Amino acid sequence: MYKGLDIGTGKVTRQEMRDIPHHLIDVANPKKQFSAADYKRLAKHNLRYIVSCGKLPIIVGGTGFYIDTLVGKINFPNVPPNKKLREKLSQKSTEELFQILKNRDPKRAKTIDPHNKVRLIRALEIVAAVGNVPTRLGHGVSKSSWEYVYIGLKLDNLDQRIYKRLLKRLNGMIREGKKLHKQGLTYKRMHELGLEYRYIGMYLQNKISRQEMIDKLYIESRHYAKKQMTWFKRNKEIKWFKPEKYKEIEKYVERMLG
Repeated sequence: MYKGLDIGTGKVTRQEMRDIPHHLIDVANPKKQFSAADYKRLAKHNLRYIVSCGKLPIIVGGTGFYIDTLVGKINFPNVPPNKKLREKLSQKSTEELFQILKNRDPKRAKTIDPHNKVRLIRALEIVAAVGNVPTRLGHGVSKSSWEYVYIGLKLDNLDQRIYKRLLKRLNGMIREGKKLHKQGLTYKRMHELGLEYRYIGMYLQNKISRQEMIDKLYIESRHYAKKQMTWFKRNKEIKWFKPEKYKEIEKYVERMLG
């Protein structure tokens, strides 16, 4: 979604699009926070447009939290910003904030990035207002009016794929990080954006060596992938396929959507 964050996020290229229209790309300023609520609002608008064109929308991505928010599996509380609380919490370290969240809302703590200070503060802001963050389906959440089918792609040798992908993109990510910083993206904000940009920013500040950056990126990427799978395993509606079994996927979707 963020403009200019292309290589680090693995953003789809024009060539990879194969002339298929893609939506919700480059819609957010990386200097500002973009929330799941923002995503839901824009995504619903795009869904209506795609359906009006007589096409089938395909929601693609690895962030289960955003997907579940969109399809109505999560009730996102409409909590306005609390300036005083934010100022108070911003004085604490990410470690302290994460520990507080673990104590107050253990379920949300299991799914959040423990190094993302902005998201930790927002989570605690919601906890202070409504008691938990957010409510999953079955606890007062109305399901989406859309018909949808969940498809999961299960890859072999995932750790190996992560490492090869990292090395392939590394030099491009470093160049991208330098460019973004010159354009005004602070190292603090790069740290908040997480994963690739966090460690690229640390490397560009000479806080870690190139090899340390590679090692940290690899470890954190593996942890993130495991966290994604933990989230998706909770959803029993997902039908898992090998990516090369696209004919089976097509038949399954046709059968499920009639």
